[in-house]
Amino acid sequence: MLKSTFQTLTWLEENRSLRLLDQRYLPTEELFFECRSLRQVAEAIKTLAVRGAPAIGVAAAYGVVIGVQEATTVENSITTQKFSAIIDELAATRPTAVNLFWALARMKKVGEGGLKKGLDGTQLRDLLLTEAHRIYAEDDQAHRRLGEYGAKLIPTGARILTHCNAGALACAEYGTALGVIRAAQTAGKNVKIYADETRPLLQGSRLTTWELLKEKIPVTLICDNMAAHCMAKGMIDLVIVGADRIAANGDTANKIGTYSVALAAKAHNLPFYIAAPTSTIDFSLAEGSAIPIEERDPDEVRFFGKKQTAPSEVAVYNPAFDVTPAALISAIITEKGIFTPAELSAARESTLKVES
Repeated sequence: MLKSTFQTLTWLEENRSLRLLDQRYLPTEELFFECRSLRQVAEAIKTLAVRGAPAIGVAAAYGVVIGVQEATTVENSITTQKFSAIIDELAATRPTAVNLFWALARMKKVGEGGLKKGLDGTQLRDLLLTEAHRIYAEDDQAHRRLGEYGAKLIPTGARILTHCNAGALACAEYGTALGVIRAAQTAGKNVKIYADETRPLLQGSRLTTWELLKEKIPVTLICDNMAAHCMAKGMIDLVIVGADRIAANGDTANKIGTYSVALAAKAHNLPFYIAAPTSTIDFSLAEGSAIPIEERDPDEVRFFGKKQTAPSEVAVYNPAFDVTPAALISAIITEKGIFTPAELSAARESTLKVES
């Protein structure tokens, strides 16, 4: 199966640090950001040096390891209070992507178990590093299985629209929506991708096109407001996007603008698929209205890159995500199989086995 040609996150044991491909500088510069402190990991997540729900979760897991390294005293010990503070600092970085909280819950469980056993700081750090490596490996394996399932839905020669970036840049290694596309291409289906730019931070134009060009998968960039037009012209066969949080009823939060694309797909009778691992499903929330939506800096909208395009004093509303109702979603592609939104609750006990 096609492997990504770049590494989004890498743990450097010799430096006891997390190396990130800094996505703030793509596509013009491929720079790396090495996180050696808890504060650096938290800032990397907040400022989108690393982004995408699965990648945020993996980065946060390694962030816990770095936090414990920092907090370990001369006596080689760490208090329960300090460990909780490390978890809390990372949890406060971004509110919408549930993978962040899923990964931190795993790290907290392992860490608290180690503290109860009386492990010293070094032993606790090593235990947590093993769990972080496990989360990384599970992320990669899940997305490869997800890709294989999703590729079965893709007709040969399909023209696919995707929104934002749900590729290897947004994950440990392989990708969700772009993982499906990679798998379909590997299967010889000769797909063609339309990537919309994804205002205001242009993850589609900056990141998705960069990834696909690296993989030599045909891609055409369009502006966000061109999607419905392209559908009406018969240029699009289906839509695949990722997700940051999926409620129990199938309502899905993804990058702002996804809801508009879903409405356009429904109007043109085109399949609209969500590709996400089961760690993105939040069964504690009955429906999408309960998903917390992050609001970001107004200057992301007042500026286009570094150029100011709106008056400094104009009021700005800048939600980072919107919620697509389950009724607009044809299917949700996971590493456990393909489900309609209505099938999620039933599949929870029998197939998904996801903890709330």
